[in-house]
Amino acid sequence: MSGASSNSYSVAHKARQSRPIDPSEPLNISRVKGKTILITGGASGFGASFFRKWAAAGADVIIGDVDENKGESIVREVRIATDNEHHHFVRCDVTDWQSQVNFFKEATKLSSHGGIDAVVANAGILESNHTFNNPKNLDMLDPPKPDLSVIEVNLVGVLYTTHLALFYLPRNPGSEPAGSNSSQLKEDESPRDRHLLLIGSMASLYPIPLQTLYGTSKHGVLGLFRSLRSTAFTKGVRVNLICPYFVETGILTPRGRAVLTGATLAKIEDVVEAASRLMADSRINGRNLVVGPRIRVVETEEGEWQFSCEENATSTEVSLWEANTDDLENTDFFMRRIVGIMNAAHEMNGWIKWTKEIVRALLFTVKVPT
Repeated sequence: MSGASSNSYSVAHKARQSRPIDPSEPLNISRVKGKTILITGGASGFGASFFRKWAAAGADVIIGDVDENKGESIVREVRIATDNEHHHFVRCDVTDWQSQVNFFKEATKLSSHGGIDAVVANAGILESNHTFNNPKNLDMLDPPKPDLSVIEVNLVGVLYTTHLALFYLPRNPGSEPAGSNSSQLKEDESPRDRHLLLIGSMASLYPIPLQTLYGTSKHGVLGLFRSLRSTAFTKGVRVNLICPYFVETGILTPRGRAVLTGATLAKIEDVVEAASRLMADSRINGRNLVVGPRIRVVETEEGEWQFSCEENATSTEVSLWEANTDDLENTDFFMRRIVGIMNAAHEMNGWIKWTKEIVRALLFTVKVPT
């Protein structure tokens, strides 16, 4: 559970990252009360679980999905359970730009306060076939075109959602720029927010066999998160990421379930807990929570974590781990050195070229015709 060191701001001055997250701190989920939250892919899986959790805590949730039956059904269910009519379903195909535009426009109209406090780019699919790195029919004259629907949903769709979030979140009426005064909030205060929550995966950090396109898309989401840490704050938007391990949801294919037979899976309630912590606490910005199975660990003298078979006073059960914290320092330092060398070379080459041109011009002007 490593965190960034105290000089993160000075070393990685181009990014904005709040203090490390302490999972032992109580989660004040009531902070989402009254906020309007948009969730793509909200009719099932993580999206549906987020919806139920945040709606029960008093948030107004608007979900988008291509499955109209499931979407309308869960909205009816949650409206009755929460006695709140401000939950809505809007059909949204994340691969279709205009469909997403319509989703955001309609959500703004449906919002009880005329704005959007938070956006969750949740929609995603797995590869149903594995032909990208194992093409079939090798005796065909022309190679078959690959099915890139996973990229279209998991990456292009997320980019559409992110672009629209960065357009609508700063327009949220009465909202405070991220990190402005949230540390001074009272328990019952719930200010307008500007929050984008991205949903990555362990595949954002490590490859999964036979899921080439899925891994590519989730690596892209990680790259998007790391880039936004350095830019989104200019509009007062905070950006966070969760990277769940394998979880028993509808997205897990039968083959995947077979491969994972006997393995310990992450619990969906821990994924919801991680997302809720990022959603509710407007002080948190630029953090990535990896959600894994609940395991017991002990901390070594070197500060490393090791698996523990025993439940005792020195061991701790954990499921949340922070990733991409020290990379702000390590990567920026590395790139600053490399780019500095490149700039020096370009500058020197520029002076050399300039000098040659001046010498050539001088020689031309003093040349005496014969």
